[in-house]
Amino acid sequence: NDEKVQIVGFGTFELHSRSARQGRDPRTNTPITIPASRVPAFKAGKAFKEATAKK
Repeated sequence: NDEKVQIVGFGTFELHSRSARQGRDPRTNTPITIPASRVPAFKAGKAFKEATAKK
């Protein structure tokens, strides 16, 4: 996946693909198809993890 943004010392943001899937409308309880989409994901960098770790 070439669509990523890396911020040194903080982490990496990238797009992940999510497949289409079945869901339910909570108001009517009818089945619906949730379309495929791309969602942002974040992976913390080593320096960020160390800075936020409980001591």
